[in-house]
Amino acid sequence: MPLPAEQKAQIIKDFARKEGDSGSPEVQIALLTARIKQVATHLRENKGDVHNRRGLVMMVSKRNRLLRYLSKKDHNAYLDTIKRLGLRK
Repeated sequence: MPLPAEQKAQIIKDFARKEGDSGSPEVQIALLTARIKQVATHLRENKGDVHNRRGLVMMVSKRNRLLRYLSKKDHNAYLDTIKRLGLRK
């Protein structure tokens, strides 16, 4: 269940710091957030899917680590990112 290419390209375009940027923490956090929403929707329909539940927990942990890193390195970018994604922190 990967993200559709168009959706992924749009997220990268929206959160990139400059043209061609796909590895900045903001982009990685946004991509993980979209993927987390997709897997969470899948798990609501398929309650017995424990393998994807583990993957969801790992993605949430990775996103939290990236958010902590971004908070330490550039707090203004951190605040802007969580506001744009609608995350509670």
